[in-house]
Amino acid sequence: MSVSGSVTKFSVSLLLLLTAVSLTRVMAADLSNAQAPLGLGYRQMYDLQFEEAHKTFGNYVRLQPADPVGPASDAAAYLFAEMDRLQILQSEFFVHDDNFRHPKKLTPDRQVRQSFDAAVARSEKLSAATLSANSQDRNALFATILVNGLRSDFDGLIDKRYLSALSSVKNGRQMAEKLLSIDPTFYDAHLAVGVENYMLSLKAAPMRWFLQLAGAETDRNRGLERLKITAAKGNYLKPYARLLLAVAALRDMDRMQAREILTDLNRQFPHNHLYADELARLH
Repeated sequence: MSVSGSVTKFSVSLLLLLTAVSLTRVMAADLSNAQAPLGLGYRQMYDLQFEEAHKTFGNYVRLQPADPVGPASDAAAYLFAEMDRLQILQSEFFVHDDNFRHPKKLTPDRQVRQSFDAAVARSEKLSAATLSANSQDRNALFATILVNGLRSDFDGLIDKRYLSALSSVKNGRQMAEKLLSIDPTFYDAHLAVGVENYMLSLKAAPMRWFLQLAGAETDRNRGLERLKITAAKGNYLKPYARLLLAVAALRDMDRMQAREILTDLNRQFPHNHLYADELARLH
């Protein structure tokens, strides 16, 4: 396989960083019980209610204009909506490698891309200002992780700019490791490390060697361990980590575990047709 073909196939790992890893500050309460405006916005986004999510995030930005997580969250909603429109959110996209050998050409919505870029730029500006005053600010670090993941997804899966996407993936993982060194209980940050390691471990040995030379991590066991931490103890990323574990189960032909996870997600987010569609395929 050529390097260009391998990099194209590598794009699977980028989608899993969706929201890249994503999403916002960890809180003690589970997502289902979260009362904060951001918690509501992410719940709406997971349920594919994108207009409602934008309104919720917009209200939060107006109330907390100095918080970089607000605009980063709004950027996540733009990305999720565009990926849903382009039909690349389905877990089948992760499981069948033929989708990456022969990827479909995608045409992004220009206005959505502009809105996405504006939200990302605003978050980056706010994060930079905060980190210049306090390099260990957890909220700004997490917003930076989120922005790197979001950019990697848009660049790699929609715009097909794979090298740029890989750079963002590595930056996001490095920031996640820094955040976890400051606060090991920031469980959502484990997702960035977990996704990179697990997804890249699926590649052939020559491709893993190439990725390791580029600074990427490809340890399957470490990846699954980190995903399980977020799935068990995470907050805003807990449902997303559980979806990734369902994808891993499908790849391992563990249909029972995949069905159990997807059934629970379908119950939590009834407007999200993706879970129901995958359950139908399993049956």
